[in-house]
Amino acid sequence: MMWQLMRIEWFKLFKQQRTYWALAAILIIEGLVLVGAYFQGTEIIELLLENLRKSFYFKGKLLNGNLMIYLLLNTLWFHLPLILMILVSGMMTTEYKDKTLQATFLQPVKKVSFILSKYLVALQLTILVLSFLALTSVLLSNMLFGQGDLIVYLESLNFFTNEEAKERILFAFISGGFSMLFYTVVSMTLAIIIKEATATWIAATFFLVFTNLLLKIDLNSTFLNQWAYVKLIDSWQYFFYPEVEWEQVSFNTVLLFIYTVATALFGSYLFIKKDLE
Repeated sequence: MMWQLMRIEWFKLFKQQRTYWALAAILIIEGLVLVGAYFQGTEIIELLLENLRKSFYFKGKLLNGNLMIYLLLNTLWFHLPLILMILVSGMMTTEYKDKTLQATFLQPVKKVSFILSKYLVALQLTILVLSFLALTSVLLSNMLFGQGDLIVYLESLNFFTNEEAKERILFAFISGGFSMLFYTVVSMTLAIIIKEATATWIAATFFLVFTNLLLKIDLNSTFLNQWAYVKLIDSWQYFFYPEVEWEQVSFNTVLLFIYTVATALFGSYLFIKKDLE
């Protein structure tokens, strides 16, 4: 039964237009960033790093595919969860709007199987969209800008060879994926609580903005700065420091995964206990 419900969810996703609009939006944002960098980025990079060329040897162009992938990560790491939250919450709010829940449960479908299939498909969709982002960003960036050493400014200028940059970018996508999964689960849970599409989108957007604002603020507590979910969502940035703090990255990833599972269980509990309207 669970697999049948998941197949139905995938059928619904690929039938609705907003799924394709979401993928198109990702491509458009990527295109805008890359086109802007293509026409203006070279002059800015060369001006900023002119003096460094006298002291360091750089292999390849400074404005290259690796740098553009890093810039895309910084740009899309806010827009991507927003797109995903709108897309995923629609999986649930549409059921309430079209009043298809009643028809679904006239059949021998258990509430727990139904809601778990929603969450599982939402997680699978997130992985699919993230893979789409990774593939298109790598292909487009390398095609337009070629390859070369990566320069990143995080507290200081950090330099990575082309080979090392690729490895760190891969780990950054994997680490960031856990943040995307968390946002996806939150959006589904919000949809269960609020039910109405527009109100859910507003709540999801507020949650995303609120989280990103708190990320930049010192919570004035060692416990909160280490354990609050808002301090865990940018762990992917650790891979662009000279030395990767693997212990911190592992702690953040495991804790964020626990928050994700807890949020999904909470949303499932609310759905199972609610009466159908």
